[in-house]
Amino acid sequence: MSSFKPQPDAGRKAQLLAELHRDVDLRQQGYRMRALKLFPHVCARCGREFSGKRLRELTVHHMDRNHENNPPDGSNWELLCLYCHDDAHDAGNFGGMGDVRSPNGGRGPSPIVSPFENLDRLLGDK
Repeated sequence: MSSFKPQPDAGRKAQLLAELHRDVDLRQQGYRMRALKLFPHVCARCGREFSGKRLRELTVHHMDRNHENNPPDGSNWELLCLYCHDDAHDAGNFGGMGDVRSPNGGRGPSPIVSPFENLDRLLGDK
């Protein structure tokens, strides 16, 4: 018995992709609009305020990173500006290499090391 499954033609693929994008947009608009009604238009990390055209720069961050978890009270959401949202998703990633271990053994962002930290000791007292 053959396990060959016919692939949809290009027109059907385009239709499926368009439907997928529409569904994602509708879902995002739904919880985004609710979040904008529930919370002040301020980034929860950096504190910048947003209004007018700049309101589009304020995004909804799912704190548990599960975009399907959208409780009506917004307890899984925080409003973040584009920059803080990118930072929240990059936390723990080191140069695209995935999560790194923090010194205490937990998961999370790696500590930033200053290249000049021991410069005085290396140069000695001169």
